[in-house]
Amino acid sequence: MNAAARERIAAFLAQPVLARLLAALDGEGEETRVVGGAIRNLLLDEPVSDVDLATTALPKEAIRRGRAAGFKAVPTGIDHGTVTLVAKGVSFEVTTLRQDVETDGRRAKVVFGRDFAADAVRRDFTINALGLDRGGIVHDYCGGLDDLAVRRIRFIGDAATRIREDYLRILRFFRFHARYGEGEPDAEGIAACIAGRDGLAGLSRERVRAELLKLLVAPGAATTLQAMAGAGLVVPVIGGVPRLSRFSAIADEPGEGVYPVFRLAALAVEVSEDALRLRERLRLSNAEFERVSGIAAALEALSGREKLPDIARLRRLAHRIGSDAVAGGLVLLGTDGASTEKQALIAELAQTPPFLPTGKDVLALGVSAGPKIGQILEMAREAWIEVGCPAGREAQLRMLGEAAAGADG
Repeated sequence: MNAAARERIAAFLAQPVLARLLAALDGEGEETRVVGGAIRNLLLDEPVSDVDLATTALPKEAIRRGRAAGFKAVPTGIDHGTVTLVAKGVSFEVTTLRQDVETDGRRAKVVFGRDFAADAVRRDFTINALGLDRGGIVHDYCGGLDDLAVRRIRFIGDAATRIREDYLRILRFFRFHARYGEGEPDAEGIAACIAGRDGLAGLSRERVRAELLKLLVAPGAATTLQAMAGAGLVVPVIGGVPRLSRFSAIADEPGEGVYPVFRLAALAVEVSEDALRLRERLRLSNAEFERVSGIAAALEALSGREKLPDIARLRRLAHRIGSDAVAGGLVLLGTDGASTEKQALIAELAQTPPFLPTGKDVLALGVSAGPKIGQILEMAREAWIEVGCPAGREAQLRMLGEAAAGADG
């Protein structure tokens, strides 16, 4: 460990709330260490968000000590030894050392222990099994420091055994490689993921969805998905053929491409049926499904043309399915050599002012209630689009009047 890393660790441990909690949980026969991703990110000089602690103290004792030090205690997973201690808006997950004694690939039965090494080897990857004590010493029982130095994601011990403990680790393996790894994924890990892929079917769709969306926004997502596809592990997740080249084309683009649901659409959507399949397979939220299905509708409407549509056509489509969906579909549209023109169309679409007239305005012109109201609004909107969508209520009401007169004629 270099001097810069030691300085980062010292500053991290000196944070008042964390220092107070470690002081409260340590001592009188108990020891507590920071574990997992916080140490990994400290060593990589990356931001630390969540701080997890492992302790020899049993959950009730951890709660007692935390409360005595002024922390609010929340029994978030007390059956598995986890409590959350909160102070000054900062929360820490504190878990009693444990060992998995029985697992079905989704849930584990655990017993509490006092051995930090035994607790470390039950984790998934070597870079996630590091521990940091109050004195600033990093404890490495699984070779995580060496793997971190070369950006290698490696299962702890036998990869197949780790996967059988929780089949979600297949997706986590690729997600962590996309986020932290370099080069080709670990060969033993790939082989174990292929051998255990049938276990993905037994996972909750919500867990699969959450893990996949994290993978899609990782820096190395494009090359990692290529490796996953080569191992036959993408189709079982999305339930269809992935559009890998299209995903790769947008993966490094700034702006909209960083959003996970947009990236999901880039990877897995071509027509509306794809969106319906993803909603069922991944339990998409209503908002996520609306986003994906809108992009699918845009692709259906815009694909199969030799050149890009004009702005009037895009505005008509935006009225039906929304500007964001049209912009997303336009980004994904497979028109070669038209990136600059696409961006110009998207920018022009975004600047389109709203069409303000409503049914009340039509009624005010003396038109009787009924289907004619909607017809006149549609005629006015079409005329408005044809002349370039002028802003301002006055100009739009004038067009509405002309449409009403035309309908009467």
